[in-house]
Amino acid sequence: MSAARHPRTRRARRAALVSALCAAVALGATACGPTSGEAKAPAGPFGDLTGPQIANKAIAATKKADSLTLDLAAKTTDGPMKAYLAMDTTGKCAGTLSVDTTGTAELIKADDKDVYLRFDEAFLKAQAKGEPAEVQEAILKELKGRWVKTPVTDPDAKDNLELCDLKALLGDFEEGINFAVKGKETTVGGKKALTLTEKSGGETTTVYVATEGEPVILKVVAAGGEEPGTMTFTDYGKPVQAKVPAAKDVIDEKKLG
Repeated sequence: MSAARHPRTRRARRAALVSALCAAVALGATACGPTSGEAKAPAGPFGDLTGPQIANKAIAATKKADSLTLDLAAKTTDGPMKAYLAMDTTGKCAGTLSVDTTGTAELIKADDKDVYLRFDEAFLKAQAKGEPAEVQEAILKELKGRWVKTPVTDPDAKDNLELCDLKALLGDFEEGINFAVKGKETTVGGKKALTLTEKSGGETTTVYVATEGEPVILKVVAAGGEEPGTMTFTDYGKPVQAKVPAAKDVIDEKKLG
């Protein structure tokens, strides 16, 4: 099957990676008692609530979100991965994906029927690598600057949409935390936040919880380990701008040779 037939982002365990980062918010759920290291928890934006109480409060608030924007940067066994996606619980999704060093793909999912992908030149060249020069030229001519329309039921579309499932993403945040150490107050994207930290072996997980308004999670940082990464959450409750591209700029995946 030629590169022009199914240009796509290379499979990189996207869903598994995000699930792992979300699960890291559990912060050693079975490791210690509920107030380990916090017998005299200092007052602050959450008063005398312990780290575990704040963490569970933050997870509960985050899981109520009906829309948000995910900014992900991580190292995977398949190479570096980045994603910037606005999504909501109705299934709308829009943003960009990049895996390894093969370029970037823009993504739009406005309904439950189709997904639209537009690949930059670097991505198209990587997909066409190894093909005869005339084939590479044809691929660039046909796809550069255009959106490829694919049914959401297509296996390749499902692969590219793994990070667009907000319900699944929020479902990965697990409540029932009984260990989390309160840290310093800081800011994330201009918003005040409190840090919660857990260290396990050579890995450190830091969760940043909003201290004003709803105590939602603003950022999760997993450092050390085999797949370190950072997830930042913004635009809680903001409508997702996911509009179907103009017909003149779209090519149906079924028509690709």
